[in-house]
Amino acid sequence: MGARSTDDQPGDSSSGASSSGASSPGPSDDDLLRLAQYALVLADGVEAALGPWVQRSVEQVHVRQLLRRPPAEVREAAVAAGAEAVAVIGPQMRALLALDIDEQRTGPLAVLRSATQFPTGVLLAAGVPPVSRDEFQQKQFPEDVFDLCPASFAEVDPSLHEAGIVWGAAKAHVHLARRRMAQ
Repeated sequence: MGARSTDDQPGDSSSGASSSGASSPGPSDDDLLRLAQYALVLADGVEAALGPWVQRSVEQVHVRQLLRRPPAEVREAAVAAGAEAVAVIGPQMRALLALDIDEQRTGPLAVLRSATQFPTGVLLAAGVPPVSRDEFQQKQFPEDVFDLCPASFAEVDPSLHEAGIVWGAAKAHVHLARRRMAQ
């Protein structure tokens, strides 16, 4: 991601002002536009990171569990699974982020976590034994037998960290502006 000036951040001095400069309650059109722009950056980043993350996940778990690199057919299956993850999760992410924030019933990290099914399928098909997980992980993510569920965007790819934080801050700003307007 390129450098951003401070006037590109949510909650800047233009927040709460209409394009005519008059103060109005609630998020401004600029706030909503920025939220949409940050959502696109996050969705683009997720799509770019998913395939490589699936491949890395397969490689790392295979090595950790079987003490050897996966054979060519498993690596090829990981590439295919990565492409499938992008084809399935990418549109789900875009659909979620395109919704008005009050209509979002889950978050982008939950959508991203559902991508664990792709490396998991490859690993199970390759005969890799599941990993030992603590009770919390077993309860929260029962299908995640290889402990792949990311706790943050950065666990999928460090480049997603800033995009996730900026989008979350912009969403919070819009949410708070709406709540102030309702009071």
